[in-house]
Amino acid sequence: MNTTENLAHRTPVAELVETTGHAGSEWLSRYSASLMGVFGTPQRVLVRGAGCLVWDADGKEYLDLLGGIAVNALGHANPFVTSVIASQLATLGHVSNFFTSPTQIALAERLLALTNAPTGSKAFFTNSGTEANEAAFKLARRNSGGGAAKRTKIIALEGAFHGRTMGALALTAKEAYRAPFEPLPGGVVHIPFGDVEALNAAVDDTVAAVFLEPIQGEAGVRPLPPGYLRAARELTSKAGALLILDEVQTGIGRTGKWLASEDAGITPDAVTLAKGLGGGFPIGALITFGAGTSSLLTAGQHGTTFGGNPVATAAALATLHAIENQHILQNVAEVGEHLRSALAALTGVTEVRGEGLLVGFDLDADVAPAVVQAGLDAGFIVNSPGPRTIRLAPPLVLTVAQANSFLDAFPAILQAAKDAQ
Repeated sequence: MNTTENLAHRTPVAELVETTGHAGSEWLSRYSASLMGVFGTPQRVLVRGAGCLVWDADGKEYLDLLGGIAVNALGHANPFVTSVIASQLATLGHVSNFFTSPTQIALAERLLALTNAPTGSKAFFTNSGTEANEAAFKLARRNSGGGAAKRTKIIALEGAFHGRTMGALALTAKEAYRAPFEPLPGGVVHIPFGDVEALNAAVDDTVAAVFLEPIQGEAGVRPLPPGYLRAARELTSKAGALLILDEVQTGIGRTGKWLASEDAGITPDAVTLAKGLGGGFPIGALITFGAGTSSLLTAGQHGTTFGGNPVATAAALATLHAIENQHILQNVAEVGEHLRSALAALTGVTEVRGEGLLVGFDLDADVAPAVVQAGLDAGFIVNSPGPRTIRLAPPLVLTVAQANSFLDAFPAILQAAKDAQ
């Protein structure tokens, strides 16, 4: 394997990492010896993907119904996205934000157009969703007002998940995530989910911003009730507070629309994006709507070394192009409706929630973690955000036939999970 002839037939990655001939158990042993245990023990060692399928180090095939947690919008190893990334990387990879690039500018313009942003709106690029929310947190701090009515409070919802950096973690509700790192940045108040009366009581002239997920993913795929976003817009506008929508998980076609909040008929003050935006390449964005909001953060008040680099922005442009030109939003709506309707008809499923290809469904027993394991054994990747809840966020290119393969297998998966308890 050391000859020039043999190396010529190997991929560049294979020259650096011998990915074949090693069992998953061996890789996991090396993992535990070399990586921090913040994620626990990985469920499998994945070595290859194509479309909605992935393969592990032992050669087993899986239908990926989680998509890297709503990240791989176009599936794995999409030829168009990978060719654009390779082309851009071979041209210009990184320049820092002392400079800009055509791909950065073009992506900003494209996102402003897709989100119907009014004149004066702006984009700021990050590397992840939590960084986008961190930028939005700082934006909220800048909306402080002045005088006796100085705005210091930020409202978020019970069940919210906005990330794990310190500002985003302050917005996140789950105590298990928060407690080890307190004291967190102050001023954040969590109010009951979907309760307009509680929102009305909380929003006054001391509130700088209200952060909302149109659909809470980590809480089990819980959509805000109809009318809630419109009520939030009216209340925040009256109080001088910002309405900031976290569409990190729900944006970029996940629900069959560019933004899950589109149907509410409102214009927020800011939206955060990430996950599916880069089609698997790390990138996030903060979009500010209107000149007033866009001017809150000025030169030197925020920044990032890698954010908006030419390769990430090229990947995002390729992803948006593919979604728009390959009828993918239509596929999301059609396959998502089929999947939700069929799940609702299955024995053992008590409730189905979500929109497009962001789906949560509840079971009739506390066996969701066991369902994840039984699903892996059967060749399916799913997620359990709660003891009775399964979350699906597959690539947006999932087919009806692939969805049906999971639906057909699920009764046996559920029974195996119950037998294992």
